Parts: sequence; C-alpha cells; structure tokens
Amino acid sequence: MFQKPFRVKSKTVIRGSDRRKLRADVGKALPSLTEEQLQELVPTKEDMSTMKLYTHAGKNVTVYCLGNNPVFFELDKNVFPTVYSLWRVPDMLPCLTTWPNVLKNLCGGADLMLPGVIEGADGLPVIDKNKLCSISLLGNRAPVAVGRTTMSSAQMAECGMRGKGVTVLHTYLDQLWEHGDRTPLPTMATQQSCPEGHVPDLDSGDTASVEQVQKELGAVASSTTDTVPIENLVLEDNLGNEGGLEKENDLDEKNTEVGIGDDGDRCEEEEGETREEEEDQVSPVDQMDSLLYQCFLHALKTNVKKTDLPLLTSKLLRGHMQPCCPAEKSLDLKKSSYKKLSKFLQAMQAQGLIQVKELSKGVESVVGVNWGHVELKSFEVPDVELPAAEVPDPGTGAGPTYQPPEVVEMYSVTGNLSPLFRTAGIRKGHALSGQEVREFLTQYVKENELMDPNNRRFIVVDPLLCDALRQKGENLTHLTWEDLFTRCCDKMSPCAQLIFPGQPPVLKKGKLEPVDVQVQQRSGNKKVTLIYNLEGFGIRPDSFAHLLQLRVQASTAVNPAVNRKAGMQVMVQGNQVNTVAKLLIDEMKLPKKFVQGVEKAAKKR
Repeated sequence: MFQKPFRVKSKTVIRGSDRRKLRADVGKALPSLTEEQLQELVPTKEDMSTMKLYTHAGKNVTVYCLGNNPVFFELDKNVFPTVYSLWRVPDMLPCLTTWPNVLKNLCGGADLMLPGVIEGADGLPVIDKNKLCSISLLGNRAPVAVGRTTMSSAQMAECGMRGKGVTVLHTYLDQLWEHGDRTPLPTMATQQSCPEGHVPDLDSGDTASVEQVQKELGAVASSTTDTVPIENLVLEDNLGNEGGLEKENDLDEKNTEVGIGDDGDRCEEEEGETREEEEDQVSPVDQMDSLLYQCFLHALKTNVKKTDLPLLTSKLLRGHMQPCCPAEKSLDLKKSSYKKLSKFLQAMQAQGLIQVKELSKGVESVVGVNWGHVELKSFEVPDVELPAAEVPDPGTGAGPTYQPPEVVEMYSVTGNLSPLFRTAGIRKGHALSGQEVREFLTQYVKENELMDPNNRRFIVVDPLLCDALRQKGENLTHLTWEDLFTRCCDKMSPCAQLIFPGQPPVLKKGKLEPVDVQVQQRSGNKKVTLIYNLEGFGIRPDSFAHLLQLRVQASTAVNPAVNRKAGMQVMVQGNQVNTVAKLLIDEMKLPKKFVQGVEKAAKKR
C-alpha cells in the first residue's frame, strides 16, 4: 500500500478527544495490549499529530504520529499498527516467520506466500481468518511487516502450506516507514531455530542478508541476522540418500513458490508484474498531483532563493516550476485534483513547506520557505535539463543575446464550430493556423461539392455551414470564399503560438497582449516609466530591470502589476521610453507591433 510515494493532504495536532478515541480504538483492535502498553503507544502528554494521506492506489488513509514516527494508520475504519509500534510491543500481534531473503519481495509489494512461512517447533501460532498478524525474519523477532491473514492457521496446515497466507499492508523500508525517523531494524532475540527440512541452499546465494536487501532498496539499516548467523547452521549428513533427495526437492519446490529460486528470475518477473499493475492503477489525476509536487519541491530546492522572496505565486508556477517539468510532460493544474494554483499552495502551506500571504488585494505571494522541512531536505533533484535564461546577466555592457520568439497567430475551435470541424476529426479547443483553417474549409467545400456552378466565386451554404457561420436571424444561402474564411475565423477564439529557438512551441490562449510601455506623472514634475507583460515574450522582468538600470543609470523596481490579472511591472525613474524601445525593438529584435506605447517617447530638442 505504501510502496510508492503518497500525497499528504493535511497534518494537524491531535486533540485530546481524538487522542482518547484513538486509545479506545487501538485497545479494541488489539485486545492483547495492557493499559501500560496502551499508555506507551498513545501517551497523554507527548506530541501527537494526525496526517491525512492519499495513496497512489487511490486510498484515503489517516495516520497517527507520535513525534515524527507514524505509530498507527486507519483504513476503512480499521486501525493497524506500524512497524514503529510493533518494535515497541512486538507481541501485540501473532507473528509468522519467514526467510530473510523474502524481505525484498515484501518490500516490492508482494504478499506472503505460505511456502515461505517457517513453522516452529510448536507449529504455527493460532490465528483466525482475516485477522491482523505481523511478519518477522528468521533469527530476529522484530517484525518487518503487518497484514491480514487470508485463512486460519488450521486451514494453512490443511492445504499443505500452499497459496497466499497474508495480505501485506505495510512493511519496513516502505514510504510510511521513510516518513518517520527511519530507525533501522532492531535486533530482538528469538528462540526459533532453523527447522529441519527448511534449510536453504548455502551455495545458491539464497541467504541474502537484510543489509543486501537494504542496499538494493536504497535504504540504510542494520542487518537482522546478527543473532543467529545462517552461516553457522550445520547440515546433518545422517539422512539417507533417498530421504535427503526428497528434502531437497521439497525445498526447491517451496523456494520456487515463494519466489526465491536459484536464479531469482521468477521473483523479478513477479515483482515487475506487480509494479506494472500498480502503475496502471494510478489515475491521471494522481499522476498530475505527483508531478506538481515533484516540480514544486524541485523549484524550491534549486530555483527559488531567499532573495527572491516575496515571490508572486503566478511567477512561482511559470518561472520556477514549469522549467523543472520533464520535457516529455507538461504541468496542467486543471488536470490535477487541486484545479487551481491557490488550492495547491494552500495544501503546501498546510504541510509547513511555504507561507503564502496576500500582500495586495487579490495578489498572493510566497513570503517564506521552510528550507529545513524534512520533505525538502530529503528530496532528490531529478535529472531535468533546465532552459537557459532568456536575458543573460548584462554586466559586460554588451547588448543582450535574447532571441525573440516566432509568433504565429492561431485560432481555437469553439463550441459552435465543433460540429463542422468534427467532420475532419478536429475537436473543440484544438488550435489551427490561418492557413490550416483555409485548407480545411477548401477541402470541406470540395468534398461536399458546395461550389456554385454558375459563379465559382461563391459557395452554396449547407445546413452545417449555416448553423456554424450565420448571424442571429440571418438567412444564409451563399457566401464568397473570402467571407467564408473571415466569418469562420471571427467565430473562432484567437490564440497565439510562441516558438522560442531550441524550445517546444508554447500556446497562449486569448489575444496576445503586447509589451505595454507607459509614462506616468508622479508628485511634482517627476515621471516614471512602467513596462508590463515582458513575461509573455519570455523576458524576465528582473533581468530586464537590471539591464535598464545600467543603461540609464537610474533606479528601477520590479513589483506586481496593479489592476491587471497577473504579471509584473518594471518601473524606472524618468521618461525612458526611447531607451526601452531601443532595447526591445533594435537590440532584442522584438517586432514593433508587439511593443505598445513607444510613441510616448520624449521628443529630442
């Protein structure tokens, strides 16, 4: 259940009433616990918290933490102990023993099969069907997993120890264990020895220690086989050849069923199939949530600096999280469970990762980052190639090497036009260039033979075209070719495609707003120049302000844009429209039609 990373929805300090309810629920689920043990596991005065999780399999789980360690988790109104609790009170659940090399399978998501269960001298412990039990390794009493039995101990013996014995819910080294302080597996003495007839083949490499398993799983823990080293086991040679052969055959058959054959191939195949099935079960919403969380942590750890704070939330997404997204994926908040950036950041604030405040009306900013948070410190930065900065540091005084994007005007298919474009397999929301719209309409007219035979400059409007293009109350029968193209484009939503050199195209919905340059009068005869919408063309406002400051030798500032939906404004002292126009148009080669307000330049005397 916790083999893959989960999403923390909330984490709150537990209330006194909830603490008492938890103690009662634990006592009911685990009747073997004494009052002293219950008080130890759910203390009255020590810090405890409640954590709401959403697992990769779509399960909502409530986890109860004592300090930093999760001690119990609740699923479908049932309370289960974690390995941290089991190490405090190892006898709270009946325990089944298995071989040390089975731990790798359990940590990989496999359930415990009965051929891998080791029977003690007194046989199996008494367990009913569908009851909680723990799993430990031979030579160490400390449990490594907890789960539910699929059959009673009597049924296990009747079926000849075949089939699945325990459905595993939580294991040592899984993500829930990693959420705690990652205490290594302790060593606890046990009276159980290696039973006759179950001795593994020492020459086949089947006796991998827990240290080897931890190395393969990327965990750091101590060995669990220190109490009874398996190398010290002595094989009896007084068995007859026929009997010894039968024992070896039985062992090979059991090892094959539990997934610990000589080559380990079957184990790897089963583990791979389990992982593929789990990946198929993850919904696109969960995948997008996981991608958002990864890019968020990546941005905080690599891109965001203390000097960047306070940071606009919109800039955090576009300028810091988007570049951390892998090339083959794209961030889309609408495809996540959050739907909005504000809700996602509220969840991150609830986890204690960041602090968000509304510094001006309707404009939220990140004002603080908890750099010491355990999630941020333990996050490993993936190998993602970040795009180069659009405007380099202009400290040398040379002109910027910024390359403007190629802007292609596009048209998005609207709901009224979707029945028409669906004939070519084009769905609502799909963006087309003007040439593609013209080609589609031409092909549609030819396929449906709509050209007027008497005048080829006109086309006959069929019902589908009439419903899509006519005005309210208009009786539309004929259109010229140019009217057909014009009406169709007018009915579509404008958008623009920006193609930056060496980067994939970026589609911006709505009309592309130009860079807006304004001059405002302040107190007295003082003037300031304001520049808006630089981000729309891939220009970083802070870099542009620094470059402008060096050019005009005047103070500059970058602030959230006032009375605008989003973005930043660059402010520079004085009427600097001439310098701004020269930078944008002459040096950065931004087309003049995308720079608005250059006519406000101060006239030369």
